[in-house]
Amino acid sequence: MNHKKPYRFILSGGGTGGHIYPALAVANEIRGRHADAEILFVGAKGKMEMTKVPEAGFEIIGLTISGLQRKITLKNLLFPFKVLSGFLSARRIIKKFRPDVVVGFGGYASGPIMLAANAKKLPSMIQEQNSYAGMTNKRLGRKVNRICVAYEGMERYFPKGKIVLTGNPVRDDILQLEDKKQKAREHFNLDTEKPTLLVLGGSLGARTINDSVIGDLSQVVKAGVQLIWQTGKFYFQEMKTAAEGHDLTNIRIMEFIREMDLAYAAADVVISRAGALSISELCLVGKPVIFVPSPNVAEDHQTKNAQALTKKNAALLVRDSDARRDMIPVALELLQDGEQQHGLSLNIKALGRPQATKDIVNELMKLVA
Repeated sequence: MNHKKPYRFILSGGGTGGHIYPALAVANEIRGRHADAEILFVGAKGKMEMTKVPEAGFEIIGLTISGLQRKITLKNLLFPFKVLSGFLSARRIIKKFRPDVVVGFGGYASGPIMLAANAKKLPSMIQEQNSYAGMTNKRLGRKVNRICVAYEGMERYFPKGKIVLTGNPVRDDILQLEDKKQKAREHFNLDTEKPTLLVLGGSLGARTINDSVIGDLSQVVKAGVQLIWQTGKFYFQEMKTAAEGHDLTNIRIMEFIREMDLAYAAADVVISRAGALSISELCLVGKPVIFVPSPNVAEDHQTKNAQALTKKNAALLVRDSDARRDMIPVALELLQDGEQQHGLSLNIKALGRPQATKDIVNELMKLVA
């Protein structure tokens, strides 16, 4: 069968990095296989995908759309009209672009575009990053042809016959960490022998995680542990000031870490939030992890994500409400315990899916065919 070359794809999703980065990874994989493929992103106006996607070299169209607030406000009364207008814009985009297949990665914009694709009976797929499916994806699951998931047991939310367990797409550079430890520690100007802790609160930072570090910074110093600490941009100045007066010889306080692969390579133990993408990345990194799930997310899905790992003895979990008391003591104890580190490391690595992006694009090409 000859195909009216080139292939045409619409990818949709955004609002947070957790939806954008998987979509970009998939777009790059498509481009790697079919250099002439036409790829169009659809996002939500005013959200971060509107800058991130063009930076990565892809075209994006923004829909006017917003989420439903929980209380009765003027915004909520306008919500049905916004949904309708989003849907009509989405229909126009599909009519004009004529995609072979449409893929949704979650976030506000993927709802209208996927519904418009289904109305046109176009092949469609969603990629669900979390162990818990959001409202939009649950509804779309009944209509799309294929659902790529990252966790087992997703038939709770989706028709079993449509589910493919692929894992989440992540950046390539973190797949080769084996021989980088020496180089990585030199990069951060750290001792190559001393135990090293990496603390990540996400790109914007996490108040609880930062407060927990600053509260026990003297314990970290006393234990002779090296610390690479990403505060996030909102907290950087405040934490830097709060850390003055401590011996910071072994402490690196950073607003944002560009070379994540080197930060992972340098670390013996990692403390992180439990967003789906961070987890997928950490499974491939294979270091012992302590998760401090954010309580400020829909349906507390970060806790559910983390529990999927702690059940398999592949990570430790400290609740956000206990972090100020427990987070650093748990980390210091783990840094002393080589055997536990080794066990956690083996178990989390077993859950990694380095082929996720390729597997998702394979499923996509089956739909096109």
